[in-house]
Amino acid sequence: MDALLTGSGGTRLRWDQLPERIRHEVERRLGDRVVAAHVQHGGFSPAFAGRLRLAGGGRVFVKAGSAADEAHIGTAFRHEARIVAGLPEHAPVPRLRWWFDDGDWVVLAFDEAAGAPPALPWQRTERDRVLAAVADLAATLTPAPDVPVPDLDDEDGAALSGFRRLAAGDPATDPDRRLAAAFPWVAAELDTLAAWEARWPSVAGGDTLLHGDLRADNLLLTDDRVLFVDWPAAVRGVAWFDLVAFLPSLMMQGGGDGAQVLASHPLTAGAEPDALTAGLVAVAGYFVSQSLLPALPRLPRIREFQRAQALPALELLRTRL
Repeated sequence: MDALLTGSGGTRLRWDQLPERIRHEVERRLGDRVVAAHVQHGGFSPAFAGRLRLAGGGRVFVKAGSAADEAHIGTAFRHEARIVAGLPEHAPVPRLRWWFDDGDWVVLAFDEAAGAPPALPWQRTERDRVLAAVADLAATLTPAPDVPVPDLDDEDGAALSGFRRLAAGDPATDPDRRLAAAFPWVAAELDTLAAWEARWPSVAGGDTLLHGDLRADNLLLTDDRVLFVDWPAAVRGVAWFDLVAFLPSLMMQGGGDGAQVLASHPLTAGAEPDALTAGLVAVAGYFVSQSLLPALPRLPRIREFQRAQALPALELLRTRL
């Protein structure tokens, strides 16, 4: 199966490729020597992420990234550490043991979870477990704990304004003017989509802490729990947003009918239909506009992955509009 559809579009650093000083500092903080390291594949970051086995038998999960590799990595890891440190103990998230920042490298150490990402294409039983866990996560994190995250309805962020920026002719959003060829339906309906997207800030507000980037490679299934990992994109907002933002990757990876999930999931059961449509438009606009940007040398397949999520998002929209 294509690596994109399994969420493994990047090449991660190995443990032995980390600077010696970073490996020594990790071992010093762990109080033991690393005797084996298994890279956790999945996602698109070039940073190290892996399970470490220690000489004394202990195990830990470590993430390590350098701003020299990709400028946003250090910022994202610092942000994630502050978020996860503030989550309640009963949240379905591996416990953060410690983290450090030397000004370039940022390293986070978590308890190792005895679980694995869901099998892809999605299996019905695992999909249903995850969908139920998304509802439980929203309940656990409402009201939102006091952690440093932006609000979804904050227009200053403007992260979910892709269609409006395309409609305004923002050259930074479509520098090569590929919209009409890549997404002809979007080009024909752009003004309508931008108008729907303009409603998004008025319905996005809420007091739920949201993961903000749910995909199969950010989930771990244990025998009795679904754990949510990789939290740098967390935001505060309406409780159903994580579900809506998850649907494009779920559909892309064989998870079934997104419209049926929307119609039956407890998080969307009482939502206003127009609010859901505005949320779907905002998510689709993000994936469409991001997929049109120039490729990133260290993340060579990210634009392809964003396009692969844009297509099912647009499929959902066409049935609603």
